[in-house]
Amino acid sequence: MTCTTLPFTRPTTPAAKCLHLIRLQDLTSRSELVQATGLSQPTVTRAIAALTEAGLVNERTDLTRSTGRGRPTIPLELAEPDPIYGGIAVGTDFTYVAVFDLRGRTLRCVDLELPVASMTPDDVIQHLMAALNRLTAGMQRRLAALGVTTSGTVTEDGTVIAVNLGWDGVDLAGQLREQFSVPVEVTSISAAIIGSEMQSNLDLGDGPIMALFADDSIGCAVSTGDGVQPIRVKRHELTTRGLLERIHKPGLATLLDAVQDSSPDTRTALDERARDLGSLVAKLSTEHAPSTVVIAGSAFIDDPHAPAPFARTVRAEMEQAPELRMIPTHAEVVRDIARAAALDLVLREPLTVAAS
Repeated sequence: MTCTTLPFTRPTTPAAKCLHLIRLQDLTSRSELVQATGLSQPTVTRAIAALTEAGLVNERTDLTRSTGRGRPTIPLELAEPDPIYGGIAVGTDFTYVAVFDLRGRTLRCVDLELPVASMTPDDVIQHLMAALNRLTAGMQRRLAALGVTTSGTVTEDGTVIAVNLGWDGVDLAGQLREQFSVPVEVTSISAAIIGSEMQSNLDLGDGPIMALFADDSIGCAVSTGDGVQPIRVKRHELTTRGLLERIHKPGLATLLDAVQDSSPDTRTALDERARDLGSLVAKLSTEHAPSTVVIAGSAFIDDPHAPAPFARTVRAEMEQAPELRMIPTHAEVVRDIARAAALDLVLREPLTVAAS
């Protein structure tokens, strides 16, 4: 299968635009889609015909309503197609594997305890394959696509370079594609955070979105008209390991250890990191002008005092700060990014994926 758009590109084809709006609502109509997309009535009609033939959309003829003169209105809804979509969120110590339906509902999921940096890449990939095979066993539904998110840098062909994982040129996409014989997409965590925001937003033409993931690694990305682009940030001192090295106190092995430490010096270092992350976002927001910045990761989740100085710094260093949003828990982060990666291909190119 050949895709013509980059990961997490906003819907561009008439079929993709219509499917995006239909899956986020219980019922809609062709006329409402015309208004929401700006497409012509014939273009929407052709798109719905193609989506219906592909088994992605249903007409609710039982709910047909007359609006006076002209043809009656037949509501449309998302179908319940047979295919399912796999999503994997690779973490430093834990990895989340799940399968989703087209609406994004989690059908099955599992958390794997995998200390990735102390394992060979081949062993990690074997664990991922085994977990996905266990999840799909007995479901009698076809796996149509697989999406994976990971820290570090991901090349266009799905090769991963992630210092915190000990990966340097791991061909994650190629091995998974060979195993499951489905399209496989590998993206960064920050890109998938943006993808999740796009997939849940009814507004097809919303402004640029930027994401900052601050954890064992620092990842940043921004949406553009051509898809989501990574923003390279080399700031080791802002990672969890960099913070702990700065504090340099025996007995502090994790971020939670530092947060629970009663030393004023430790709290000062934590607050400095939060403000430095705020300065980073302010600088990048000035360059890229996002309407929204989504933050996630242990730097904000595990340290409840960090979001306030972070936000104050962003607003203090910008004349017009973007909207700041935070994904509040680890569970929500991994579910959201795994789902975004799993569904990205079918939502960008629904007719191509349905035909494969």
